[in-house]
Amino acid sequence: MKKYEEMLKEAIEKIPENVKKESRYELPQPQTNIQGNRTFITNFTEITDSIRRDPKHVSKYLFRELATPGHLNDKRLILQGKVMRSLIEEKIKSYVTEFVYCKECNKPDTHFEKVERIMFLKCEACGAKQVIRHI
Repeated sequence: MKKYEEMLKEAIEKIPENVKKESRYELPQPQTNIQGNRTFITNFTEITDSIRRDPKHVSKYLFRELATPGHLNDKRLILQGKVMRSLIEEKIKSYVTEFVYCKECNKPDTHFEKVERIMFLKCEACGAKQVIRHI
């Protein structure tokens, strides 16, 4: 009969590498393009798909945080005005911190859940629920 330590060591060796990683979630860098008085985020749907959020919700957040109007066009987001890439990156990271990561276990496995008129951030990993602010 094997000792507990031996069985534990054997089990740890069988864990896949992608599960062992502390952070398995990588946010794509926004690809920005400034033309005239407009800023284009060409990989916007790629970003929203990776964080599993509605592009309308993310764009509304960015419009408010960057204090600039804009609109969604196919797979890209068009902002009225010249906005630096670093500022866009910062605002997307703040969105992810507030609306994607669980406040309890700090994992990105969450989704929105609406109960009556209140929106919750529900964690699929630990089951925690937090009220999120309306944008």
